[in-house]
Amino acid sequence: MEVAISPVDIRKFAQAQLEKWFGDQGLPLFRGRQVYQWIWQKGATSFEEMTNLSKSLRVVLEQHFFIPSMSVDTVQISKDGTIKTRLKLHDGHLIESVLIPVVKEKRFTACISSQVGCSLSCSFCATGKMKRIRNLDAGEIVDQYRIVNKQSEEHYGHPLTNIVYMGMGEPLLNYKEVLESVRILTHPDLLGLSSRRITVSTAGISKIIKKMADDGAKFNLALSLHAADDVKRNQIMPINEQNNLEALMESIQYFHSKCKGKITYEYIAFNGFNDTLQDADNLAKLCNYFPVKVNIIEYNPIEGFEMVKSKNDRLTSFADRLRRKRVQVTIRRSRGQDIDAACGQLANKG
Repeated sequence: MEVAISPVDIRKFAQAQLEKWFGDQGLPLFRGRQVYQWIWQKGATSFEEMTNLSKSLRVVLEQHFFIPSMSVDTVQISKDGTIKTRLKLHDGHLIESVLIPVVKEKRFTACISSQVGCSLSCSFCATGKMKRIRNLDAGEIVDQYRIVNKQSEEHYGHPLTNIVYMGMGEPLLNYKEVLESVRILTHPDLLGLSSRRITVSTAGISKIIKKMADDGAKFNLALSLHAADDVKRNQIMPINEQNNLEALMESIQYFHSKCKGKITYEYIAFNGFNDTLQDADNLAKLCNYFPVKVNIIEYNPIEGFEMVKSKNDRLTSFADRLRRKRVQVTIRRSRGQDIDAACGQLANKG
């Protein structure tokens, strides 16, 4: 009696593992390399696409493996040109990715997710109101890049220039798969993107930031800071209670000393809460540890959070104070707010 074969996810196999599998079947090892390149370099979604393999070999692959699918569920286009896409994973769960075009500067950025939901409960973030269902695997992260890159080419005639891991989830709580996705995106024999065009954003997990440094991560790092003292940060970001600012500064300094990537502080300005001149002075002190750029972000309202965005005059005074202290500052205006695609708004709404 024949034993039924239960197909497994072929994207879980490294190239060496695929080559070994082909060798165990009495087939040339180079077939494993071909299949691996079809999956990652060419983005094949079925074995039928692998036209340099014989039909009989493709049938064997179908019997032993499957390639997980990701489909576009809904697409929304903002009046400012931002495109938000809700994607359905092979198990039915939903995530969101965003294309942020700055046409004049020829900068086209994909904001991609690393988890279904999030477990950190930052009070100002819609994703934080969701429960974390599961981590994405490296293939699902790379699939987002492919889909958003295609949108960028179709809508703007230009491929993506940047990738930011700033969508749904905390990337460092999915460390292994995030690093593997960066490896695939940047490997010269696969997608060949520049690691300096990739930024991983974290709410701040000092132990894993140090591990990234020890692992030789080459991408840029963004810290979702949002308050420059522990008392205020504890109020809006519970993770700060286990990863206070002193521990974070030590870990990021270690990361910078070993990896040399760009460091950015993301700072959402809330009116009357973290936008005083004293807050600016506290923030300036946190910029003395290593070269850092500060992105001041307009708050994008979500249900259940009472704070509002800083008034323009307070925001200007705050930024000017930082500049006088020789801090590099950019005020980042909201993009895609009308379709709930702006920073902190991703939550599969609707």
